[in-house]
Amino acid sequence: MQTTQEKLAKSLTADTIELIPYLPYLLQDIWELGSSPRIIVDLIKKHIITSSETKVLDLACGKGAISIHIAQIFGCHVKSFDLIPDFIEYAKTKSLQYHVEKLCEFIIGDISDAVHVETDFDIVIFGASGDIFGNPEETILQLKRTIKSGGYIIIDDVYGNVELNGKYPTRKEWFHVFQNTGVKLLEDRLSEIEEIKRINDKQQLVIKQRASELIKKYPDKADMFKSYVKSQQIECNELEYELTGVTMLLRWAVDSD
Repeated sequence: MQTTQEKLAKSLTADTIELIPYLPYLLQDIWELGSSPRIIVDLIKKHIITSSETKVLDLACGKGAISIHIAQIFGCHVKSFDLIPDFIEYAKTKSLQYHVEKLCEFIIGDISDAVHVETDFDIVIFGASGDIFGNPEETILQLKRTIKSGGYIIIDDVYGNVELNGKYPTRKEWFHVFQNTGVKLLEDRLSEIEEIKRINDKQQLVIKQRASELIKKYPDKADMFKSYVKSQQIECNELEYELTGVTMLLRWAVDSD
C-alpha cells in the first residue's frame, strides 16, 4: 500500500518521495497549482447560495490560491490542508496580502486523516490531487464524510478516452460512480485545450529553469530533477491530447432532489 507521501509525490508527477523537499523550489514561480480558481469560483456563483456562514474545506490546497479567492469573493470561512509546510507558509503570506487572513485557516496536515475528523462543511474542494483517497468511488465517499447532507463537492480530475487512455474513467464511468455514491452532478466544466496549452507552456518553462538551478547545486541528483521535468511534460501532453480535464460540481443527493 502506498504511503500518503508516495501518493502526494505521484499527484505532483514526482517519481520518488525524495523529490518532495525540492518541490517548493521547483514550483516557487507558480501560485495556482493544478485547479483553476476562476472556474471553481464561477461554479459556486452559478449554483450555490453562500453567506458569511458558509463553511468551505479545501483539501490538498497547495499554496492556497483557491481558498484565498473564495474567501475574498464570497466572504466565507475556508479551512485548508496540505502536507507541504512551505506551501502552507506561502498560503498564509498570500492571505495577508489579500486581507483574508481572518477567513482562511491553513493547516499542515495529511488529508487522509482530515477526512475522518473534519465534518459539517457546506462545500469541500479536492483539486487535481489524483487517487490519494483511492479510486473515484472511494474518493467521493471519503469527501462526503466532510459535508452536510445536501452539501457540495468540487473535484478537479479528468475524463479518459477509452480509445486512447483506458486507465482513466470515461465520463460515462464517472456517472456510474455518481449513482453508486449518492451524489448528483450539477455541472462539469471541461478545460479548454488552448488554455491548457498556454498554462502548460508557461509553467514548464519556469520548472525547467528551476530544475536547471537545482542540477547545478546538486549534480548528484541531476537524474531525479530531469525525470521530474520529463514527467511534467508527459502529463502536459496527456492533458492536451489524450485526456479531458474537468472540474465537477456535485451535490449530495437528498430525497427532495
